[in-house]
Parts: sequence; C-alpha cells; structure tokens
Amino acid sequence: MTKPASGKTPSAPDAEASPAARTGAGGSRGAGGQVVDLLSLEHALVLETARVTEAAALAASRLVGMGDKNAIDAAGTEAMRSVLNSLDIRGTVVIGEGEMDEAPMLYIGEVLGSGRHEVDIAVDPVEGTVVTAKGLPNGLAVIAISEKGGLMHAPDCYMEKLVVPPPAAGRVNLDWPVEANLAAIAQSLDRTVADLLVVILDRDRHQELIGRVRGAGARVKLIGDGDVVASLAVGVRGTGVHALMGSGGAPEGVLSAAALKCLGAEIQGRFLAEDEAMRARFVQMGVEERRVYRTADLAPGRQMAFSATGITDGELLDGVRRFGGGARTHTVVMGYATRVVRFLDSIHLEGDGARVVVRV
Repeated sequence: MTKPASGKTPSAPDAEASPAARTGAGGSRGAGGQVVDLLSLEHALVLETARVTEAAALAASRLVGMGDKNAIDAAGTEAMRSVLNSLDIRGTVVIGEGEMDEAPMLYIGEVLGSGRHEVDIAVDPVEGTVVTAKGLPNGLAVIAISEKGGLMHAPDCYMEKLVVPPPAAGRVNLDWPVEANLAAIAQSLDRTVADLLVVILDRDRHQELIGRVRGAGARVKLIGDGDVVASLAVGVRGTGVHALMGSGGAPEGVLSAAALKCLGAEIQGRFLAEDEAMRARFVQMGVEERRVYRTADLAPGRQMAFSATGITDGELLDGVRRFGGGARTHTVVMGYATRVVRFLDSIHLEGDGARVVVRV
C-alpha cells in the first residue's frame, strides 16, 4: 500500500486467500452467472474507478462552501458520467440518484459506456452534499463496480446498520443488544468497551441508541452526513473509529458493503419500511423486511472495484487542494480479487502550459 503524502498511514487488511484461490484457474462464474476473468476485469477497472471519482471530486470542489447542494451534486454527477462513458464497459447503474423519472442524473437503470466489460455500477457522485455545500468535513465522491449481479439493487429507504472492523467480522449480530455487540467488538480488538469510539448519525431517531452506547461505556462520535466514509474509517486500522451503528440510507449501505468486502470488514443491515407503499416495493424487489443482510448479500460479486476521492478534508481522506493551474486529490482505491488497497495522492494540471513544483 502506498503511504499517503498527508502522513495518514492506515494499515492494510490481512490476507484471507490468494487471488488464485478465489478465481480458480484464472476465471470463475460471476454473481450474474456469466464466466468472467476476475483478475482481468479488476486489473482493467480498479485504477479507472479512481479516474471517475477524481473527476467528480474536482468538479464538485469548485462549489465547496457555496451553499448550493444541488449544484454540487450536478457538477459531480456530470463529471462522473463523462468519465464512465469513456471506459471499456457496458455498465448498468444499480445504485444511483434515484429512478429515471425522479433523478435525471445517473439514474437507476442507466447504461454507461460502450465497451466489453458487462458490469453493475453503484455511485454517489457527492456523498454528503449538505456538508460539502457548507464546506464541512467528509464530503467525497464514491463508486463501486462489479460483474453483473455483483451489487444488490437496494430500495431507496432506510437501513439499520452495524459496521465493524476486520477482527470483529463474524463475531457480532444485528439482532443482539447493543451492549452485547460492543462487548464482542472490544474483545475482538483486545480492548475494553471504554476504548471504543462508535459513529452514529446525529438524528433524533438515534437518541435511545446513543444513550445505550454511552451507558455501556463506549464513546460516541456524532456526524451530520456521510456514513459511507464513516464505514470506510471503521474498516481501516488507525482511524480511531471502531464501529458504526444506527440507520442510514440503504443505497449507501450497498456502497459501503463493496468497500468493506475488499477490506475484510463487515456490514450487517436490515431494510426499514416507513409505510405500506415501501413494503409493497420490498415485495416487488424481493427484499425481506426482517432479514439481516450481510456483506456478501449486499455485495455478492467475485470481483469488485471501489474508489473514493475526498472533496473536503476528513479523517481518512484529504479534500481537493486547488492551486494556480491545477489541483491535488487524495483517493483510496481497492479491488477484491486483486487484494490491493492503494492510497493515491495525485496532481492534476489544468490548462495549457500549467506547471507545478512537486514536493515529496
């Protein structure tokens, strides 16, 4: 793993199996049933996903702090679409900005690219539009790409979530009391519950949860938006974050699952229906309301490319730094079959004749 220039040096996930063990003799039948060359697809797309999120972050960064979340989202979306259409893919958006009649930008079902790789795409061009519009921390651009059927098409509803780091994967259960899960996380990390920091979205619906976490002795970090970056922080050692709890967007849960699968961490989620119309939607989409969905349910793909680029500064990623003639970006990009996690510190020169002094 490349050391980020900012000095942030999270540890890499522990290896579970070699790529050959996952792919067999160079290929496998993917989640959608087709025969795919896992390493070939990831080698072709992992670094390309970084180009996608970098473009979205650069476009959105020009509007940071301007207070217009819709303009920021539009800028990030159009930049992301432009790069996706240039890739050697034929991709279908399964997690996007909504259905076509509700969101004309990167809508669910939209087909992008005209190449040979048949893939599913999950996107959030600007994760945390409100915080980004206000110039607050943890705005980022996110994408996950997998083989057909490798990413769940989740309904646009709330999801109850539990995210834990790699040592706690398989040792917790969303059906358990909060206190039991905190004890399991602490034991897996060789810590006490008092050592744990739990991220929770700052919402009125979480007041009981916050009280129980604090009552068990753990500390709480409240965030206004952006539980994808919070999930990423849980999956990477050295961020000081040990769990994410509470309810947030289900589409963001799928994006998080793609990254956590690459990192060896775990997400468990339960879809929450607010009304009968949403329950009917669950039936239509084959979603079970009371079922606990795990990482492999939300992101079943055998090959997975994930990228996130910071727009504003955060615990895991630096935001876009603009200078005369260009900008600097900070990105985390990873693949599941290839088992590589990269932190990319990149300089983008804009305009003819642009030059910059590069410092190590």
